[in-house]
Amino acid sequence: MPASQNYEAFFRRSIDDRDAFWAEQAQGVDWHQPYDRVCNYDRPPFARWFEGGLTNLCHNAVDRHLKGRAEQNALIFVSTETNTEKAYSFKELQQEVQRFAAIYQSLGVKKGDRVLIYMPMIAEACFAMLAAVRLGAVHTVVFGGFASHALASRIDDATPTVIVSADAGMRGGKVVPYKHLLDEAIELAGHKPASVVMVNRGLADLAPVAGRDVDYAALREQFLDAQVPCEWVDSTHPSYILYTSGTTGKPKGVQRDTGGYCVALAASMKHIYQGEPGETFFSTSDIGWVVGHSYIIYGPLINGMATIMYEGLPTRPDAGIWWSLVEKYKVSVMFSAPTAARVLKKQDPAYLTQYDLSSLKALFLAGEPLDEPTATWMADAIKKPIIDNYWQTETGWPIMAICNGVEPAPTKFGSPGKAVYGFDVRLIDETTGEEITEPNRKGVIAAEGPLPPGCLQTIWGDDARYVKTYWSSIHGRTMYSTFDWGVKDADGYFFILGRTDDVINVAGHRLGTREIEESISSHPNVAEVAVVGMADQLKGQVAVAFVVLKDASRAADPASAREQEQAIMKTVDEQLGAVARPAMVRFVGTLPKTRSGKLLRRAIQAVCEGRDPGDLTTMDDPAALQQIRDQLA
Repeated sequence: MPASQNYEAFFRRSIDDRDAFWAEQAQGVDWHQPYDRVCNYDRPPFARWFEGGLTNLCHNAVDRHLKGRAEQNALIFVSTETNTEKAYSFKELQQEVQRFAAIYQSLGVKKGDRVLIYMPMIAEACFAMLAAVRLGAVHTVVFGGFASHALASRIDDATPTVIVSADAGMRGGKVVPYKHLLDEAIELAGHKPASVVMVNRGLADLAPVAGRDVDYAALREQFLDAQVPCEWVDSTHPSYILYTSGTTGKPKGVQRDTGGYCVALAASMKHIYQGEPGETFFSTSDIGWVVGHSYIIYGPLINGMATIMYEGLPTRPDAGIWWSLVEKYKVSVMFSAPTAARVLKKQDPAYLTQYDLSSLKALFLAGEPLDEPTATWMADAIKKPIIDNYWQTETGWPIMAICNGVEPAPTKFGSPGKAVYGFDVRLIDETTGEEITEPNRKGVIAAEGPLPPGCLQTIWGDDARYVKTYWSSIHGRTMYSTFDWGVKDADGYFFILGRTDDVINVAGHRLGTREIEESISSHPNVAEVAVVGMADQLKGQVAVAFVVLKDASRAADPASAREQEQAIMKTVDEQLGAVARPAMVRFVGTLPKTRSGKLLRRAIQAVCEGRDPGDLTTMDDPAALQQIRDQLA
């Protein structure tokens, strides 16, 4: 890229000269056979990227690095739950992946077959993922500990040949057994996998099922010297299925391709995250989520970086654990969630300054909107850039970000940045379907097709549902809807206002819960907040806020709690007006979240309205929802 090129020109070329732009980005990965066509968009909205090319995701993540960096760290596994720490070089990682691939082959797995992975955050889960794509098999990772009924529905949808699991995970020093959940899921499922590979960590009873369950360690011993070459697959060949959270009924499996995904991740590591080969990347997510796929496993490895795979909490054994890993492994890029930052905000700030963070270039936060108070606090605490970015399971990599690898640009707290190259993002009036061009006017965030490489190809096994779900909700137009509200300022920076289905209608006024949360978060004694809409006979809906205070003692007695509630309501009045004032503010010690840190707003709303909150298997602390009930009693 010429030094004189600015981001605007870079972005415009990705839209106006799409094929030439992405052909350049495709030079960052290995092709066994060159592609014939950059983008086939003959059948909108289905895009086929790098058609005719042959490649392999595992080759690009592992094998191609053996020439120059075989002895460099590739995978660093750290578990503060079991006090285990082990680093694998690229050479050692390739050996482990070939052993796992040989296990798959011995169990009949071949190109196109599905492998379901139901695992804790352990190294073997990484081997299992890479071994699947090495063979051209399609993996689907289901978050470890997911409820049996939900797991069964995914088994029936993906119809895996083999399932890979473990006896248990661990969280906060507590064993979370998996085997009984898996056994029940297979019993419930109509599809029965031929084999189940079990990793025995010695944490819980395994009770193997004869004729179906096989022991990973025993099979690994048989294939210590296995040589399993990569299966070269079409660029458009599926690499994995990942089921989105919050769906009801039939599971919604996001289907990802191979070549386009590889190119998109390689480009993002350069242009967005600015990681360099030989450095270390640390994402604190889980492989059950899209961040874990893109930026624990594939992205860093494709880029020739070491990646840290972490099992544990950000506060165990103490709130300095993440920063000690940054120092020890010279982490250059870190990726976490705003919720994790807010958890650390409540800890002793000394933990943030006692380790050498000089290797760290930036901390990226994504997964939910980043409020300005949290971003400002974290930036001041670690003296590093805090960079928001916005994306979805469906896109696989950021839709909005600051692309400092193209042209350095300032961040704006509260904004994930500008539209990322390749994403032709528009703000759309929900009523008319017209594009909103004036700044600071709210609209639905949407994108013109084709979506860039790396985004979902379709919903697994259901093209019609893909079109109906994602491309048919914008009035009068065939556009991809993110189902998020947003505004764009005069500088082109976007601000996310929450899901279109998180809007509450209070006496005819449409309010975004995210806007109210942002306002409440600015109060100096607020650590965390969740706002939901609750049905109201008079107004249709009212806003209810559940708040975690920095100084919990101020909610200890009724008079003090009332004083805090009034102060918070006054803050909302001043910033948004009385129409946005919550009907009530209730104080809790913790908010209900998934284990990946996402607020369970739908569950909170259900409790507020006396409804069943649904499947809470992935909930981090079941007692948190009871606190909500108690405050409403």
